[in-house]
Amino acid sequence: MSSLEIITMGCRLNLAESHALAEQLGDEPNLVIVNSCAVTNEAVRQTRQAIRQARKRRPDARIIVTGCAAQIEPQTFEAMAEADAVIGNIEKKSPALFAIDGPKVRVSDIMAVHQTAPHLATAFSGNTRAFVEVQTGCDHRCTFCIIPYGRGNSRSVPAGQVVEHIQKLVDRGIAEVVLTGVDVTSYGHDLPGQPNLGRLVEQIIKLVPDLPRLRLSSIDGVEIDERLFDLITGEPRVMPHVHLSLQAGDNLILKRMKRRHSREQAIEIVARMKARRPDIAIGADIIAGFPTEDDAMFGNSLALVEDCDIVHGHIFPYSPKAGTPAARMPQVRAQDIKDRARRLRESVAAKRDTWLQSLSGSAQKIVVEAGGASGHSENFAYVELDRKVPEGTIVTAKIEGQDNGRLQGRVAG
Repeated sequence: MSSLEIITMGCRLNLAESHALAEQLGDEPNLVIVNSCAVTNEAVRQTRQAIRQARKRRPDARIIVTGCAAQIEPQTFEAMAEADAVIGNIEKKSPALFAIDGPKVRVSDIMAVHQTAPHLATAFSGNTRAFVEVQTGCDHRCTFCIIPYGRGNSRSVPAGQVVEHIQKLVDRGIAEVVLTGVDVTSYGHDLPGQPNLGRLVEQIIKLVPDLPRLRLSSIDGVEIDERLFDLITGEPRVMPHVHLSLQAGDNLILKRMKRRHSREQAIEIVARMKARRPDIAIGADIIAGFPTEDDAMFGNSLALVEDCDIVHGHIFPYSPKAGTPAARMPQVRAQDIKDRARRLRESVAAKRDTWLQSLSGSAQKIVVEAGGASGHSENFAYVELDRKVPEGTIVTAKIEGQDNGRLQGRVAG
């Protein structure tokens, strides 16, 4: 009989939760779980496609759909003959439900959930890096985003549990931990005493002294307080790599998105970080072709790549999502969206290449990943090494050049 198979769509958070499910379900036989994503219409389409492909590949398996798309539009998957059950994001936390028969749809009201997240889902990149979910849900309502309706309101894992979990990861040889969530910078607002992300990072650094590297996933620049700012710019074990949820570079578009920062604030926080820690690398999410965006507005987003020195860019062509306010706004032509996304990607690529060239001749500390011949530097540049070294170790490499977005490094010693 075939074993458990989990198909993960979308974000690192889904990857972490899929890994937790795999550990808890063990060798549950002849079961396929599709952990869905709802961030765009394309993500939902790909989820449906994955379900159909799973049924063709494993005609006798029980196929269960869970994740954000299952939570937000369960009727879509209930109507699919290929799916045997649809389980919501809260129910996903109870693995026993995957092994028992019941109604085809088991999806509760996620907005009614207020308790702190009872789990610490973790995804792994080989034996080197762990992505630890410290928060889920979101209290904000950006006009383009459906995810709060899939994840619910913000809920955090208590710091003590996070610290204990990270210590166990370090004990098993993990060299780098990435804190992840839906809205990581809202961490702690729901916990007693209302601690924040800066306080959590401070406790991890203090209480897990043998953790070599700590990295943050995407954060909201407007929520970087002075404690977190000081840690990002002054603590050597917090990596010099910040990925900001910017989304646009035009103030009117930002207002229509219901973002909480202005163009000027984005530029200012980056300038402050770089003044304090010049080697810090900036990443950003930017949406191309948001409704009502004209050429001048797009020009402001394009200029943001230079203004914020963005070298790690995630560029998203806008896609209307049913149920969001932005889907009811005047839409930009599909071809314009495609062209603007291409121009943004080209701009980020040019910025990245210039940055990588500037690292030639420098010495970079690389955490070695699966295969032993490559890894990421502290500023998240990808480095190919001249020889194999043990996975999970941190080595110093002299950068001798770059090729197709990858640095070439010679291991010291």
